Amino acid sequence: MIRRFSMLLLIVFILLVIISGIVIFRTKPVASCCAAHKKTLIIAHRGGGGLWPENTIYAFRRAVGLGVDILEMDVYGTKDGELVLMHDSTVERVTNGSGPVQDFTLAELKKLDAGYNWTDDGGQSFPFRGQGIVIPTLEEVFKAFSDVRMSIEIKQVEPSITKTLCRLIRDYKKTGQVVVGSFYSAAIEEFRRICPEVATSASKPEIQLFCGLLQNGSELNYMPPAHVFQIPERKGGVSIAAENFVNTAHKYNIDVHVYTINDVNSMRRIIEMGVDGIITDYPDRLKAVLGQ
Repeated sequence: MIRRFSMLLLIVFILLVIISGIVIFRTKPVASCCAAHKKTLIIAHRGGGGLWPENTIYAFRRAVGLGVDILEMDVYGTKDGELVLMHDSTVERVTNGSGPVQDFTLAELKKLDAGYNWTDDGGQSFPFRGQGIVIPTLEEVFKAFSDVRMSIEIKQVEPSITKTLCRLIRDYKKTGQVVVGSFYSAAIEEFRRICPEVATSASKPEIQLFCGLLQNGSELNYMPPAHVFQIPERKGGVSIAAENFVNTAHKYNIDVHVYTINDVNSMRRIIEMGVDGIITDYPDRLKAVLGQ
């Protein structure tokens, strides 16, 4: 009887060791996507859409001149398979044209005025109309800003643009300078399969899973699928960006970027949480808050 009990204890001990090893293996942090930094990164949302026409070379040049750390942008595919920068599925909010981006060829999009509707006084004036600001291709952006870090959001699922995106990133040697994300799980999962060497941000379901694990205290079984969490401060009245979220993400070597923060008091509050980056339409404000 004693021998059987001793054997049973030995078996239980071995099983515990095996289980512990599995947990440790599953929770090993992934490599960080970004270079080591000790400050809150200034991420210019669409190049700083509160200051200049969004998702344009004009905006990106001025944001880089201001000293931002990362340019954030959105990518769609054209009718003839080119990748262009546009946030909306249609062009009318920011240009003098109308219709879905995917219904235009690149040549047709280039005829539109990408500064046409930008205003900072409620529509009393439109200072960028007729200034030659056009919708850029992603390739043009890569050429113009070869040494600048970027955050790229895939804005469409069908037809897929992930292969073209991956090819451009590789061709322009940007694999270590970009993070790719999407609100569409299918798009980001496909991109990870095609371009595994490029850092990605978590999809909405992946962020929801992480939040659920935090609430249940079971994050030890979490295996990071992404390098960055790009999250709002609040969603539906629920606080997402919180100190516990940030600290736990850092345990797994996951950076936390919070969007879209334009109020200086909110910037200060979020910086105090220890976030890695703030995505803002007003990078000049964030720069002032950081004392740069």
